[in-house]
Amino acid sequence: MTRATGTDLVYLLAIIGFILALKALSSPRGARLGNRLGALGMLVAVAWTFSLPNVYGSTRNLVLIVVAVVIGAVIGVPAARLVKMTAMPQMVAIFNGVGGGAAALVSITEFLAFPDKGAIALYKIGEVLFGVVVGSVSFSGSAVAFAKLQELMTGRPITYPAQQAINGLIGVAVLALVGAVVGTASVPLLAVVLVLSLVLGAVFVLPIGGADTPVLISLLNSFTGLAVAASGFTLDSNLLIVAGTLVGASGMLLTRMMSAAMGRSLPNILFSAFGSVITAGTTEGTEGRSVKSGTPEDIGVLLAYARKVAIVPGYGLAVAQAQHTARELADALADRGVEVYYAIHPVAGRMPGHMNVLLAEANVPYDQLKEMDEANPEMPTTDVALVVGANDTVNPAANNTPGSPIYGMPIVHADEAQNIIFLKRSMRPGFAGIDNELLYDPKTTMLFGDAKDSLTKLVAAVKAA
Repeated sequence: MTRATGTDLVYLLAIIGFILALKALSSPRGARLGNRLGALGMLVAVAWTFSLPNVYGSTRNLVLIVVAVVIGAVIGVPAARLVKMTAMPQMVAIFNGVGGGAAALVSITEFLAFPDKGAIALYKIGEVLFGVVVGSVSFSGSAVAFAKLQELMTGRPITYPAQQAINGLIGVAVLALVGAVVGTASVPLLAVVLVLSLVLGAVFVLPIGGADTPVLISLLNSFTGLAVAASGFTLDSNLLIVAGTLVGASGMLLTRMMSAAMGRSLPNILFSAFGSVITAGTTEGTEGRSVKSGTPEDIGVLLAYARKVAIVPGYGLAVAQAQHTARELADALADRGVEVYYAIHPVAGRMPGHMNVLLAEANVPYDQLKEMDEANPEMPTTDVALVVGANDTVNPAANNTPGSPIYGMPIVHADEAQNIIFLKRSMRPGFAGIDNELLYDPKTTMLFGDAKDSLTKLVAAVKAA
């Protein structure tokens, strides 16, 4: 067996590992296995790459690769170990962007390596340009998304006069220059394409608000995958082509699913500056309306004597790092014979699967996790819906208020439960910037305060009931 055949076989095994990893990651029950399979596939691919003649046969190449691996490990391992779950979205965003930037640099390096630019096949130039444009957009866009999520800049949509027209002009300029590079193989023009693509990625993300961040992260992830696939064509690497295509396709499918979960089209999400109006309220609510608040002791008794309780998590649970306390409350209720399940909205949190990851970290049993479509039929027979830090994902305006920014968005039907308990810091609206009528429902009781602190008090009250 030749070395080339051996390389193809090893890379095929790695590709199979990637495919099985994606399959396992589609369910919380198999997520850990999926991560391990994906990591194992990548380890096999990287280890075999070190055995290739152009790596071990060149001291310079070997040293550069080892240095890069060491730098990546020094940055990546502590980041993965020390990152808080609330900061996971921005870490995913910046790591994803680095992948897109790397793909763009690979494409540029391969282009510069051609000794005779005039003899480069047009399809090769096309592969390079695709990797440069898409990878650069992913890199700069992810950097801006990171800055928004890390609160290094405002998380609200940033708009300015004639924004769409200016963005369109930049996009047209990039396309025109791409055509010029294809015709001339000019290195200076390629540099201009790189710079304009970086600008395009930044201005593309600026008008997207916090409510749309999960969709944005998924879309940029897809862009990075496509850029990696393009660099695979440039390098004649089947492994990169397949791996990049898998990431690009799964990211785009997830983007469409997230858009559907929000009840909006992808163009509307990207170009409507949703969430640009944020209005703060008071504990009296809009127009002086009052809400019913309760004590932990009273709510604890209601929970303790319920038959079925739904916990509806939101970003507030992540901010308070309250997932372990939520699990403790569920266990206390289960000890009293109460049926408990978690109703999880697809866009709860700030990234796809954010709530599932948080609850898995707290070792919540998988059979208690119910996606929105599975949980909603249970709501009419649920005695108490305990909403922990969620807002827009349970707002009835999505169903009954035409003209609302979230009208048409599928929601968790917490309003159909017999009783609704809201754990919130204040009456401040969610990312959509609109009031939630469910807060004023006669069935609703508010418990104000930090989610973790409130849940701790509820655990004590349930045990004392």
